[in-house]
Amino acid sequence: MDNFDIKDINLAEGGHRKIEWAEREMPVLRLIRERFNKEKPLKGVRLSACLHVTSETASLARTLVAGGADLVLTASNPLSTQDDVAAALVNRYEVPTYAIKGEDNVTYYKHIGAALDHQPTMTMDDGADLVSTIHKSRRELLPGIIGGTEETTTGVIRLRAMAADGMLQFPVIAVNDAMTKHFFDNRYGTGQSTLDGIIRATNVLLAGKNFVVAGYGWCGRGLALRARGMGALVIVTEIDPLKALEAVMDGFQVMPMIEAAKIGDIFCTVTGDINVVDSHHFKAMKDGAIVANSGHFNVEINIPALQKLASGDPKLVRPFVDQYEMKDGRKINILGEGRLINLASAEGHPASVMDMSFANQALAAEFIVKNAEKLEKRVYSVPAEVDAEIARMKLSAMGVKIDTLTAEQVKYLNSWEEGT
Repeated sequence: MDNFDIKDINLAEGGHRKIEWAEREMPVLRLIRERFNKEKPLKGVRLSACLHVTSETASLARTLVAGGADLVLTASNPLSTQDDVAAALVNRYEVPTYAIKGEDNVTYYKHIGAALDHQPTMTMDDGADLVSTIHKSRRELLPGIIGGTEETTTGVIRLRAMAADGMLQFPVIAVNDAMTKHFFDNRYGTGQSTLDGIIRATNVLLAGKNFVVAGYGWCGRGLALRARGMGALVIVTEIDPLKALEAVMDGFQVMPMIEAAKIGDIFCTVTGDINVVDSHHFKAMKDGAIVANSGHFNVEINIPALQKLASGDPKLVRPFVDQYEMKDGRKINILGEGRLINLASAEGHPASVMDMSFANQALAAEFIVKNAEKLEKRVYSVPAEVDAEIARMKLSAMGVKIDTLTAEQVKYLNSWEEGT
């Protein structure tokens, strides 16, 4: 193969071992792969995927190829790539891969371009960078694309904005909307992996610290729950009154960010919005404050504003910890350059939850192929029957059995005559 750009092909053996380890926790995807290998539902599909290049993603890539897809993979974040996995994908599994951990912005978009040079008939995104690039500068590809899928909250927000403006030119399935994705991946995956990333980067004790969670969506819920489990005193900031009320009822302090900034020891943003931690918040923070992000893009923390407040360039005090010294002597620590800390300094979500998320990706791709002629140019949720089937497969793999309704119960639930 000569159609790839990775750090070092010699890392492949370590990446292969990492992929095999993840496979043990991904039984649903293995079952789908077995069926795909027999039925080839993606035969003839040229698929360009922009995803975090991790051991779990490698299992998805293998499943898509087993289904007949002609796949090219590129990274969806400059700091999320596992270089040994990228090497194994190229060397062991012959998947053209464009991903290098720490790549600069120019290289990142060069890799996006390489994936689009594949002339995809289907896209698979984590953050909507493929779709937005196609619509902005590669519009010649639009007539050949039958649809795409989107993995994460931030990407779905972008796509729905495009659809609302009448700009989206092919159907996209919002994998993030699946119950078996956001209930588990966002809550349990993000909750655990974000704390993992913060602890690996800083080695700080969370117990007794004021831990500020910006945003109480599914990711924020999981992060707040896990931080409390580690003994942190959790503070939630929100703009949605219902989510704020839920956080209060869940036992967390809720206050505006400007108030939390004065007392917080550790901050983590999980909102999908821009400048959630801004200049006036930095001015209020305590000396030694730690600031991280677990939203998809590195815009939730206004680092350019922080740079203007600082007395000079940041100092790398630990791997993935940039320390900014304020003109008044206070020091503020930014983790992972403001990028996804769970993938910058850790390994991302555990394989067990990615099993369900990537099962949704594989089955959504199959759904697009089967229904391409009927789909409109808009954002679709994952079909309920697909969601339920993934849940059933996961329960079966875990050895868990559940009840089924009797004929009498089905009749009762579908009638209105009986009452008190």
